[in-house]
Amino acid sequence: MNPTTGSADPTAAPATRPPLLSRALLLRFVGVVGSTVSFFLLLSAVPAHAGPGGAGLATGALMLSTVLGELAGPRILDRYGSRGPLAAGLFLLGAPALVLPLSGAPAWTAAVCLVRGLGFGLTMVAGGAVTAALIPAGRRGEGLAVVGLVGGMPALLALPLGVWLAGHAGYAPVTTAAGLAALVVIPTVPALGSAGRNGAPAGGQRAPAVGMVGAVRAGGLRRPTVAFGATAVAAGVLVTFLPLAVPRAAGVVTAALLVQSGASTAARWAAGRYGDRRGPSRLVVPGLLLAAAGLSALAATSSQVAVLVGAAVFGAGFGVTQNATLTLMYSRVSAASYGTVSALWNLAYDGGMGVGAACFGLLAAHLGYAWGFVLTGLLMLGALVPALRDGREGGDDHPPVQA
Repeated sequence: MNPTTGSADPTAAPATRPPLLSRALLLRFVGVVGSTVSFFLLLSAVPAHAGPGGAGLATGALMLSTVLGELAGPRILDRYGSRGPLAAGLFLLGAPALVLPLSGAPAWTAAVCLVRGLGFGLTMVAGGAVTAALIPAGRRGEGLAVVGLVGGMPALLALPLGVWLAGHAGYAPVTTAAGLAALVVIPTVPALGSAGRNGAPAGGQRAPAVGMVGAVRAGGLRRPTVAFGATAVAAGVLVTFLPLAVPRAAGVVTAALLVQSGASTAARWAAGRYGDRRGPSRLVVPGLLLAAAGLSALAATSSQVAVLVGAAVFGAGFGVTQNATLTLMYSRVSAASYGTVSALWNLAYDGGMGVGAACFGLLAAHLGYAWGFVLTGLLMLGALVPALRDGREGGDDHPPVQA
C-alpha cells in the first residue's frame, strides 16, 4: 500500500491477480463506445457537408474547443467530481448534433462544433478519471489497453461510415445517429457507483488534487508527457502525409494505415500485460526508439515493403509508449488527480498530432517527404533525454506527485 496515495502499488506483483472486468467497468465501456461513435461519425461528415468554405472552420472550432474542454476539465472535476461532468460532457457532445441540420451556414456549423468539442474534451477527462478508478491498480496497464481497444475499434469504423451514411442516407440521419449515440449512454453514468468524487472511492477521504500547472511542473508527470507527445507528433505526420508521400500506391497506403493501427493495438495490449508485471517505466525508451525507427523507415517511399514495415514498427512503438506513459502517470498520483493526468495526456495526444501535421507540411515543402520523415524521426530522439532521466530518478518507484 502506498502511504501517500492510499492505493496499492500498481507495479507490485500481487499474489492473486484481481479480476479485470466488473459490472461498472463494462458499463463504462458502453459509454466509451457511445462517445466515440458520436464524435467520429461527424468528424469527417460535417466538413464534407460544409464544403470548402466551411470545412476548415468547422474542424478548427471542434478541435479548439476540445483542447479548451481538456484544459478546464481538471478544475471542473476538482469541484464537481467525475460522474456529473461525464454526463454533462455526453449531453454537450450529443444534443447539439441533433440541431446541426437546421442551418448550413458556416457560422452555425462552427458554433455547434464549438459546443460539441467542449463536450468531447470534458468527456475525455472525466471519462479517463472514472475509468482509471474502476480498473484494479495491479492490472491498470492491461485494463487501459482493453479500454483503448474498446474505443479504437468504433473510431476506426465510424470515421468512414459517417461520410458514407451522409452520402447515401442524408446529412440529417447521420447527425441524428451521432447525437443519439452519446445521449443514450448517459443513463449508464449513475451506475458507475464505485467511482466517487474525482475517481476516489465513494465515502472515502478525498486527497488533494494536482492541478494542471502543478502537473506540468512535476517531473514525474511532465517527462512521460513529453515522451508520449513526441510519438503523437509522429502519428500526426504519418496519418496526414503518408497518403501524399505515396500517391501512386493508394492500396499500399491503406494497408500501411491498417497495419499501423493493428500493430498499435497489439502493442498496447502486450505493453499493458508486461508493465503490470515488470513496471511500465522500462518500456518508454524502447517504445520511443521503435516509433522513431519506424517513422524514419517511411523515407523509402518507393519501396512498398519499407512503407509497410515502417508503419508496423511505428505502430508498435506508438502503442507501447501510449500504454506505458499513461499507466506510469496514473501510478504517480492519488485518485483525486486522475482527471489531471487524463487531461495532460490527452492534450499531449491532440496537441502533438496537430503540431506534427502543421509543422511537417512546412518541413516537407523545403526538404521533401523522405527527408522530412528522417528528420522527424531524429528529432523524436530528443525525447529520450527526459525518458532516460525519468528512469534514473525512480522509474516505477518514483515518489508520488503531491498537490
